[in-house]
Amino acid sequence: MSELERGREVLRAEAAAIEAVASRLDERFDEAVEAIASCMGRLVVCGIGKSGLVGRKMVATFSSTGTPALFLHPAEAVHGDLGGVVPGDVVLALSYGGETEELLRILPFLKEVAGSLIAICGKRDSTLGREADVLLDASVAAEACPLGLAPTASSTATLAMGDALAMAVMERKGFSAEDFGRVHPGGNLGRRFLKVRDLMHAGAAMPVVSPSASVREVIAEIADKGQGITTVIAEGRLKGVVTDGDIRRLLERSDDPLSFHAEQVMSRHPRTVDAELPALRSRAVFERPFPITALVVVDANGAPIGVLKSHDLAGGRK
Repeated sequence: MSELERGREVLRAEAAAIEAVASRLDERFDEAVEAIASCMGRLVVCGIGKSGLVGRKMVATFSSTGTPALFLHPAEAVHGDLGGVVPGDVVLALSYGGETEELLRILPFLKEVAGSLIAICGKRDSTLGREADVLLDASVAAEACPLGLAPTASSTATLAMGDALAMAVMERKGFSAEDFGRVHPGGNLGRRFLKVRDLMHAGAAMPVVSPSASVREVIAEIADKGQGITTVIAEGRLKGVVTDGDIRRLLERSDDPLSFHAEQVMSRHPRTVDAELPALRSRAVFERPFPITALVVVDANGAPIGVLKSHDLAGGRK
């Protein structure tokens, strides 16, 4: 068999394994979803070897979709890590054969402490299968390995079962896109859900001077806040902004630039952006009618509350 043919055969075997597992899902899946969704503690995922690696991925998926989860290594558990399992936790145990020695050693403790023991297993009559409160059948007809030895179709089926559980629990909990964004603040994925208020420089980080501030004070404020701009505010209302470009132009045209005040130098109609606007949509405000690097953020009443820099949208905020 050629390498290409082998590759196709492996993929088809694993796809068939997942389809077979899907066709066997029954009310026990609902029971598992209920147990995890109603858990008052954490979901503790336990497995070793390839099952352990699959389990770590499950923990990452559950944690990122609204279900606090942790991974418990069975071999480490017998040396003290069992203390991490507390009443109210739900345990999800992974073992295709259901006879993993390290896992079976800690089953009595897990059953005593945890609120429920769910197992994903390929052998229903195994020790793990019999001891589980809820057993999810992930058995496969054959591994995709040409030797029939390496966990391939079985580990894929187990992984898919974990994804199915996580997605069903997420839906059951009403976990929203906004919730997803809150736990994914980094990278492009997280920025899709951020609003301008999440990225703006506000409070003590917001550069502010009064209209009567001297150019020396304006320069000091721009330098101190490091935004390349300062707002000019009086009685809580935005009067204008002064940028480092405004200062450069003043230096070029005036023989006595330090004699000026902020209100004489400021741009009186600065571009603003609503604090509740999705952050990525503010890019259009930065670009039109001509590109700028900073926006004044205003609240629903038009009051200035912060400054947003264009590089904040690219994750460059410090």
